Amino acid sequence: AEKKLKLEEKITVLQQQNEELRARIEQNTVITRQLSEENANLQEYVEKEMEEKKKLSKTNEELLWKLQEEDAVSPVKLPSTSSTSFYRCSSANSSPAKVRTLRQ
Repeated sequence: AEKKLKLEEKITVLQQQNEELRARIEQNTVITRQLSEENANLQEYVEKEMEEKKKLSKTNEELLWKLQEEDAVSPVKLPSTSSTSFYRCSSANSSPAKVRTLRQ
């Protein structure tokens, strides 16, 4: 009878441990799902950012190319006076660059 009591106590303890482990498994499953969703969202965000970076890089290259083409088509001639500085300003549209002088 004493051995039976000890075995029943052990069964009760093991059942409690089993329930605790099942609860932990459920919690881990929920957390795993949440992390998977977050990971998928972050991967999507990274892909969008990479596409945006590619677009900006392409736009930058196009603008640099246009600027170089403007330089080749309409070169700026410097006057012989040394008291005048020239600054080249590019505009967003494809109009010729504007040149302004500043007296030193």
